[in-house]
Amino acid sequence: MASLRPALDPRLNAFRDDLAADVLKGQVEAPRFASGQPAHVTAPVTALRRRPEVDGPRDTELLHGESVSVFDEAGGFAWVQSERDAYVGYVSLDALEPGAPAPTHRVSSLRSFIYGEPDLKSPMTGWVSLNSPLVVTGTQGRFSALAGGRHIFSDHISATDIFAPDYVSIAEQFLETPYLWGGRSSLGLDCSGLVQCALEAAGITCPRDTDMQEAALGTTMPDSEPLQRGDLLFWKGHVGIMADGATLLHANATHMKTVEEAVEPAIARIAQTDGPVTSVKRLAALSR
Repeated sequence: MASLRPALDPRLNAFRDDLAADVLKGQVEAPRFASGQPAHVTAPVTALRRRPEVDGPRDTELLHGESVSVFDEAGGFAWVQSERDAYVGYVSLDALEPGAPAPTHRVSSLRSFIYGEPDLKSPMTGWVSLNSPLVVTGTQGRFSALAGGRHIFSDHISATDIFAPDYVSIAEQFLETPYLWGGRSSLGLDCSGLVQCALEAAGITCPRDTDMQEAALGTTMPDSEPLQRGDLLFWKGHVGIMADGATLLHANATHMKTVEEAVEPAIARIAQTDGPVTSVKRLAALSR
């Protein structure tokens, strides 16, 4: 008799033909199961790829400081699951270090620089993007000291329990940011990456891909309901945020960047490639 258990989404569940996460015992068949070992990202941003290859498809990205569970290492890659949104894939071992420090702060500006000293004239040693988690050990003047001895401008970070009041304003900061398939940083991002970054900055948990977001976020609005600021418009494979009742804000491959445009002509244009709008989702509030 065939099993009635629904198929697990491989994007969000760590299983392969040869290996699976311990938590999936009884749900998938595998010759070996493993518990994930904690690690964190040390690069400013790194690709999470579908295959362990340097030119493998980028499904999403991991930001500096984000934690993962490592299930396997081979050929310079780690097979991991993201702690933030549960996404599974392969990341370069060069971008990881063992352990998962508990963050105290996160980056609240679009982007910021890391310095060797608490001095704006000191050498810049790295950069971090919006929502990157940080471990702050103290302050020195206008700078915050980070674990490991580096520094960041204090006004560019917030405590982990302090969030932006308006996710639309966060999304608007990304205007003109280049479109990047699988991207979710201030250097480049895709449509669902923009939504995820903006909502997370406002303290709203958000899955990674468009289909996941459409299923998980907000309340479906009837066609008769006027659009308003903060509404999410979904198509098959695309999503945008309403900046107001007539203006769509979205990262898209037509302009190859994040733009604002009149919503009605945008709907007509997108319908030619992605079909009609599949739903309008409204979140309970613009703040947590």
